Amino acid sequence: MTGSETSNARMLIGECYCRAVRFEVADAFSYAMNCHCSNCRRTTGSAFKPFAGIAQDKLRIVGGGDQRMIFGDDTTHDAHCGRCGSLLYSRVREGQWVHVAMGTLVDAPSIRPSAHIFVASKAPWHEISDNLPQYRGHIGDG
Repeated sequence: MTGSETSNARMLIGECYCRAVRFEVADAFSYAMNCHCSNCRRTTGSAFKPFAGIAQDKLRIVGGGDQRMIFGDDTTHDAHCGRCGSLLYSRVREGQWVHVAMGTLVDAPSIRPSAHIFVASKAPWHEISDNLPQYRGHIGDG
């Protein structure tokens, strides 16, 4: 993605449940998936985490940055609201990308999840009922 493509991208607003933390992110996500790994299930309290990936410099905290609670280190971490606990995003891939928890987006992104990943560890009580491809681990893990 070139700089001009990003600058032309519509900006989306995201926020936590209590609205203490707000962010902007370009509607220029590179990928989106539903992750069923046990860590994503625990951090969301749900059967899976729908997330959209984008370069970390395309996300900007616009309110309540001091309210964030970071689990991890400066490079890779999960960012939650320190007041309500909502998972906002995960900083991944050597800190160069963020996986935005799609449920935090106020505005509808143009991207939709394209696959289910880590289905080998999905919740046994959850049945995947769509026709998206399913991978045991990362994409390419069958």
